Amino acid sequence: MTNNKLGTIIKVAGDLVEAKGLEEAKIYEIVRVGSEKLAGEVIEAAENRTAIQVYEETSGLKSGEPVERTGEQLTVELGPGLLTSIYDGIQRPLIALAEKEGNFVLRGTSFPALPQDKKWNFTPKVEKGTKVQSGDIIGVVQETELIEHKIMVPPGINEGTIEEIKKETFGIGETMRTVNSKEGIKKISWAQRGPIRQPRPISKKLMPFEPLITGQRIIDTFFPVAKGGTACVPGPFGAGKTVILSQLAKWADVDVVIHIGCGERGNEMADVLYEMGELKDEKSGQPLFKRTVIIANTSNMPVAAREASVYTGITIAEYFRDMGYSVALMADSTSRWAEALREISARLEEMPGEEGYPAYLGSRLAAFYERAGYVECLGSDKRKGTLTVIGSVSPPGGDLSEPVTQNTLRTTKVFWGLEDRLANARHFPAINWLTSYSLYLDDVADFYKKEMEDDFIEWRSLAMRLLAEEARLEEIVRIVGTEALSDKDKLTWETARIIREDFLMQNAFDPVDTYTKISEQGKKLGVIVEFYKKGLIMIENGSSVTEVMELKQLK
Repeated sequence: MTNNKLGTIIKVAGDLVEAKGLEEAKIYEIVRVGSEKLAGEVIEAAENRTAIQVYEETSGLKSGEPVERTGEQLTVELGPGLLTSIYDGIQRPLIALAEKEGNFVLRGTSFPALPQDKKWNFTPKVEKGTKVQSGDIIGVVQETELIEHKIMVPPGINEGTIEEIKKETFGIGETMRTVNSKEGIKKISWAQRGPIRQPRPISKKLMPFEPLITGQRIIDTFFPVAKGGTACVPGPFGAGKTVILSQLAKWADVDVVIHIGCGERGNEMADVLYEMGELKDEKSGQPLFKRTVIIANTSNMPVAAREASVYTGITIAEYFRDMGYSVALMADSTSRWAEALREISARLEEMPGEEGYPAYLGSRLAAFYERAGYVECLGSDKRKGTLTVIGSVSPPGGDLSEPVTQNTLRTTKVFWGLEDRLANARHFPAINWLTSYSLYLDDVADFYKKEMEDDFIEWRSLAMRLLAEEARLEEIVRIVGTEALSDKDKLTWETARIIREDFLMQNAFDPVDTYTKISEQGKKLGVIVEFYKKGLIMIENGSSVTEVMELKQLK
């Protein structure tokens, strides 16, 4: 029940506000701050003061202004209308606000996250008298041409019976039919509300077994991430993190994409929005945007909302996962999120950890990535869904030993390490094949054996060995040149060059090269490996490397 007890501002320090008179306020409770009722969240509660992080610009606030409790946590609205939406960090719809207020969001503005005036056609999947429980699908709405939105019984109803249900047209603001449950008569709304800092409940977690096919050769072939897995993309400025995440958002083999622009520059977010609107879904030919939700919390927006943005995005992702869909979440970048944590922690005067980050940085990162997974969803139909989380990290100066990168690597199972050396050499994606790794190779091996050529795993291992051998030979070549190499070493050197230039390099802006089917990746790698093996035979029979490279006898 909402408690309207008022408190009073006693201190303002940037986005942090301290108030008195809110002794009953709970951690993470939402409050309205000042005469403009700015949205804020309780982050520290002491006997005679309460610390609040405000999600909006606090200039003009002063001591003595009121603070009003709401009795609720920060939640997101979950229902038809999420797809194609662009939200800020606390789920305010930016397109709707732009139409209402112009290009800048006014302080204290609150606006429904889901369109209230739009009507949806509901088709029931159960009948009156059907016994249901949390997570059961009771009907569907065709939200876009690409995604069928499944209306589920919300968490908290252990068991009940449908009192009334029918095919109808509804608006989000309308009340849906009731369910007679053990907890009494429950009204099921068309839209659910979910607290962002708590993972949505599931039946159980399962072991991932299928790779997330992205169409990016270096990822799919050498360093795959499993559906329901976690990956990080650290790299210095200009190495191509945003481009890689955009490529994954465009081409990943998933049903729904959630893209979080967490503290990124406005022009980069504008590019993402433009590209999403222009691209077509490969399977249906519909705009890719029709299965996408974007959280746009750019660098000029309040730092507190940046901290909340990743939780807003992952809660929306969990909601679609619970429908049984495969969901990919791209967070760009978690470094900006960690900087927001550091700034808020400093204002709270907490004991700083390494490089000024709070001591709980590692646990917060782990809790975020742990919300990924291949799961059995709530509900009697035992449906399964996946949520894959991929986060970019922007270490200062490309220093991978800094705290955000190291804590992320301890949690995620795939590391795609970007290097400015490769980017400067125009090698994209600039993923270093010698330092990157994937811990999902054993989990997805059976999938590759089934879907690819029988020798694919062997080809991949040989290609990785050739690339590692090239790095060793490079030291010799620097000192004495290629003439000091034996013919076999020269063949290794040339084959590794072919792998780098013809397989690992991929032009994201070329309409043909931007995406490669997984079957074509296997065939392309197989041709390179076959060239190397037959080249070895030619050299053993007395041919030179020059003759091998000219393909004179290679058949």
